[in-house]
Amino acid sequence: MPVFDRFRLDGKRLFITGGSRGLGREMALAIAEAGADVVLVGRDSVSLEKTAADVRALGRQSWPMRADAAVPEECERVCRAALSLGPIDILINNIGGRRVNVPIEEETLAVWREMMDLNLTATFICTRLIGGAMLAAGRGGRVINIASISGLIANRGIGGRHYETAKAAVLQFTRAIAADWAHHGVTVNAILPGMFMTEPNQRWAREQPAVITAARAQIPIGDFGRPEDLGPLAVYLACDASRYMTGAALVIDGGYTLW
Repeated sequence: MPVFDRFRLDGKRLFITGGSRGLGREMALAIAEAGADVVLVGRDSVSLEKTAADVRALGRQSWPMRADAAVPEECERVCRAALSLGPIDILINNIGGRRVNVPIEEETLAVWREMMDLNLTATFICTRLIGGAMLAAGRGGRVINIASISGLIANRGIGGRHYETAKAAVLQFTRAIAADWAHHGVTVNAILPGMFMTEPNQRWAREQPAVITAARAQIPIGDFGRPEDLGPLAVYLACDASRYMTGAALVIDGGYTLW
């Protein structure tokens, strides 16, 4: 098979949480451009419809589904709704975020649990339901978990250590499920983005400019990533070209974690 043909995703279907904006949107569009149809999950109807329209403009089908996947009951509902459409071949567990900048000694249990549901529980639920359906179908599949370099390091000058904790758990969850599911032909890999100037980080830049300036100065490449930089990596992990890779944690951070 010609090498570029191994990157094609014709006839495949993607399910992605947080797929209407930021990194999720760019991964969804890249995978659609490679040939896959897309089920988009997000909280904002306007951005969902916009991204769905952009997927359709690429000649692919798209189903926007409004849900807050950080709420376990809603996450289960939207997974089951997506599976009712037919088999899903690619799962991207994308939602997550720090959201609150609070020292651990001041963080309430309610906030801790809410952030764990956002950054970890949603990944578990989608993997259990969508990934479990891949196992039952016996056709193989791809699970891509969006972790973070924060699962490897403690970020300077910021609170909300629930984020580092949850993302480290996502990494180990990725490895463990990869080992369990490898003989079923379902690969499970993680992408670890560094600093990308998405909407949440734009907010951090306004509220904590010194933190953002210091972080940029520590990136060997010299600047933050662009959301579209993640698209080609997601395509690789979703396609046949990565068939022999599972349990991997791929860092894309401009070299930030080298120092």
